[in-house]
Amino acid sequence: MTDTGDLDGWTHVYSGKVRDLYVPTALMTDDDTWTGDPLSLSPVVLVVASDRVSAFDRVLEPAIPGKGALLTSLTRWWFDQLPEVPNHLAYAEDDRYDVPAIPDEVAERSMLCRSLDMFPVECVVRGYLTGSGYREYVATGGIGGLPLPEGLQDGDRLPEPVYTPAWKAPLGEHDENISYERTVELVGETVAEQLRAVSLSVFQHASQVAEERGLILADTKFEFGADRELGIVTLADEVLTSDSSRYWDLEAYLTGASPEIRMASFDKQIVRDWLAANWDQAADEDPPTLPTEIVEQTAERYRALVERLTLGL
Repeated sequence: MTDTGDLDGWTHVYSGKVRDLYVPTALMTDDDTWTGDPLSLSPVVLVVASDRVSAFDRVLEPAIPGKGALLTSLTRWWFDQLPEVPNHLAYAEDDRYDVPAIPDEVAERSMLCRSLDMFPVECVVRGYLTGSGYREYVATGGIGGLPLPEGLQDGDRLPEPVYTPAWKAPLGEHDENISYERTVELVGETVAEQLRAVSLSVFQHASQVAEERGLILADTKFEFGADRELGIVTLADEVLTSDSSRYWDLEAYLTGASPEIRMASFDKQIVRDWLAANWDQAADEDPPTLPTEIVEQTAERYRALVERLTLGL
């Protein structure tokens, strides 16, 4: 995993596969030790999206140029399309917070966010049957304990969107698809129902927006946390981006002669396909370096989605 250095006024406290978290350096004591868990103490966190790309739970080389800025701009745009859904964005001018300036070198790929108590659930919504959902359907006849009609094929539209949550595994482990009943055990019945209802509502709205722009939102995943002041369920992390969602071109889906054309997604599927053909995961070796053409093609798919959605092309 790539670690990062501190930024002016901000101290690095955590790195995921593709994002880095910072808190105001002023939280540190004089002897340079934390007074406690910085993510618990700080009312705000600076979320910086890197250009790193991951697949099959591994961070790959090289990075995808501009990826962090594209995902950040798309998340911000989607938050603007969802004014009735509470989100975790914070603003430096809010007098409840005393935060340093956001450094120019990360401004385009960062979000100042209120710290939340995150729920250990990924809220997955599927409008079409594909990917891991299709594989589970073939094996069991349903997804996450929900039965589905017989005879569905890869890429088929579902009768209605389905909510199929997953348990967020610790770093380095695989997330696990879970039933709604298991979600209730993890977060309680009231929160579980809110997570399901908000996820389905946002998916329905986003699907309409995408279709108006000639796109299909096949599936997506959301993350939520509890607002520490109000206790309300709050939308967090990246939202409806290429890294959290599967988008297809509507015309290609309707007219394409093959699954490769019909379901060519605006994300890193190019990377996954190349790795699957060129890397033996079972050998437990480091993944190979991505070729230049794979990096360039992936970057273009990220850019194309942002342009199609935000410009309405």
